[in-house]
Amino acid sequence: MGECKIDHSLEDVRKKYEDQAEFLPTEMKPLFEQFFAEEHTQDILNEVFHLLKKYDLASEEEKQERTNRLYMVLKNV
Repeated sequence: MGECKIDHSLEDVRKKYEDQAEFLPTEMKPLFEQFFAEEHTQDILNEVFHLLKKYDLASEEEKQERTNRLYMVLKNV
């Protein structure tokens, strides 16, 4: 994923999550609910946004990498 210079708000991340939720593992839903209930640094918001961006269009290998990274981020925030 390329570097993006745009800072994404929590609302941007929430919208992107809602767009991609049906493609994500169902066990990730409670982690996102917890994520959205808390405040996060701009770096975390941007990272989660970009992991979600076009998730549905990623190859299976890319999806697995993004899923693993999402679990790491969501479980450690």
